[in-house]
Amino acid sequence: MPVRILILEDDPFIALDLAAIVEEQGHEVLGSFASVAAAAQHLDEPVDFALLDIDVADGKSFGLAAALRRRDVPFAFVSGSHRSEIPAYLADALLIPKPYRHAAIVQSLPRERRAA
Repeated sequence: MPVRILILEDDPFIALDLAAIVEEQGHEVLGSFASVAAAAQHLDEPVDFALLDIDVADGKSFGLAAALRRRDVPFAFVSGSHRSEIPAYLADALLIPKPYRHAAIVQSLPRERRAA
């Protein structure tokens, strides 16, 4: 069964590229959202993993990342932000720097769905 992945990215070209990488790995993109508010509306859906830009149109994604963590949903930040900008409570999160390498995104993706 494909892994269900949420994408938060406000640059439409990067969002399309991330979605293409996810889908070429056989996974399902639950949605690609340009704002934290839009992505947050989908947190009650079954999500296995998330790729999160840190700085998006309506602010930083740290609150969304914390909500994912409370639900035991793994995620990776895909961002041009520096690690020092990440709050201490998320400091252990995977950070894939932009411009990212295709292989870095692929390596971050889980191989199977989370246990329900």
